[in-house]
Amino acid sequence: MDRSSSSTGPLRGLLPMPGSPSSSWARFRARTGEIFKRADASVMIAFWLFGLINNVLYVIILSAAQDLVGSAVPKGVVLLADVLPSFLTKLVAPYFIHRIPYSLRIIILVCLSSAGMLLLAYTPADKSVGIKMAGVILASLSSGGGELSFLGMTHYFGHVSLAAWGSGTGGAGLIGAGMYVVMREWWGFTVKGCLLVSAALPGVLAFAFFFVLPRERLRTNGNTSSRGYERVTTAEDELDREDEPILTTERGEDFGDIPTAEAAESLLAPGPGSTAAAYHSQPPHKNGRTKTARFLSNLRRTKSLFFPYMLPLLLVYIAEYTINQGVSPTLLFPLDESPFSEFRSFYPFYGFLYQLGVFISRSSTPWVRIHHLYLPSLLQVGNLVLLTLHALFNFIPSVYIVFVVIFWEGLLGGAVYVNTFAEIMENVPLEEREFSLGATSVSDSGGICIAGFLGMVMEVWLCEWQVRHGRDWCRRISVGS
Repeated sequence: MDRSSSSTGPLRGLLPMPGSPSSSWARFRARTGEIFKRADASVMIAFWLFGLINNVLYVIILSAAQDLVGSAVPKGVVLLADVLPSFLTKLVAPYFIHRIPYSLRIIILVCLSSAGMLLLAYTPADKSVGIKMAGVILASLSSGGGELSFLGMTHYFGHVSLAAWGSGTGGAGLIGAGMYVVMREWWGFTVKGCLLVSAALPGVLAFAFFFVLPRERLRTNGNTSSRGYERVTTAEDELDREDEPILTTERGEDFGDIPTAEAAESLLAPGPGSTAAAYHSQPPHKNGRTKTARFLSNLRRTKSLFFPYMLPLLLVYIAEYTINQGVSPTLLFPLDESPFSEFRSFYPFYGFLYQLGVFISRSSTPWVRIHHLYLPSLLQVGNLVLLTLHALFNFIPSVYIVFVVIFWEGLLGGAVYVNTFAEIMENVPLEEREFSLGATSVSDSGGICIAGFLGMVMEVWLCEWQVRHGRDWCRRISVGS
């Protein structure tokens, strides 16, 4: 097998190599078959479930935003409550989470997320929105801690576990949004019933960890908190260097839990170079000047990443989440011109179409690669302008055209995300790649937070504009029952 079809190396074997013919279906099946041939089914199933359940509650909460707070409260409030705690957890937890055994973490995560959904379910519709947001925050804390923990766990299970995790997270958006629409629109569940079903889902995490995952592979060391770690280059990493020899590594017996801050970055590089990398303990740096020099060096690296990678990713996330939380709640049509019987049905269906587009585009890199990241980012900004103008002036003649635009929005958002990190994998030097992937990932979280604030303002403004111009549909949406 030549290098272009090898499964070793980050993204190698998943993306067509530069200058090679576009991937055919036969080659894709051959690569996929090779991956599954080497895979441990129990590992793949466990990590796919980890990715799915850890992220699905986030999507369900956003899909239910209209029903949770009604038209009086901007949906951006729900977005911020659903994102900020998770984001802050990922910033702080890496410094202490390695002290907590994985088994205990799973129990804590299940309790937090289930408690959050139960709090949402049992808070009466006429009670304080603040109580509901407390439930959202609990679920968000669980999601952030879960991402760190499961990504850290992939160190012990190799690149197949990371691929399964990524697939599960991609499916979470589609399944979560679709699940809420089906329960509400097809099966006639109340909002409380949907949330109670969702509260049972975290139990799947415990089942997958304690009964599916081969936990004997987990090796922990209680003294990891007192050690520093330095990354060791693996043979798989060296395959990324054209015409250079393959280097082997020492794999010590005493690993301990790898630092979850570095493990979290491995999600962005779905290949064995990031997941199978060995770590060995090093004495902590005692020279403050060395730490300062490293910090300044990282700042310079971040500056060099901003325009080619961070800015297009930031733009696309600001645009798409402003559409989702600020504009789409006002994209309403007369009910007799739509497939819905209630105005509240528009919003969750828009969310489902968006997630469908994201899922397809995040799975598209074996066939389609985008190298010019600004083009889809600017197209996404164009979607924001188009849909905002329609919310103001009502010129799109059919809701089905809006369905197509929302689906297109999801395709663009997922494509920019996955191709940004693929470009980094191809173009950033190996010794800077791990830091570059992690630093660039800040853009999506930052974009979502900015969009949350923009969305709160835009939804209120657009709804008031529509009411003043004789379209009061946005005021006919009440908190769901």
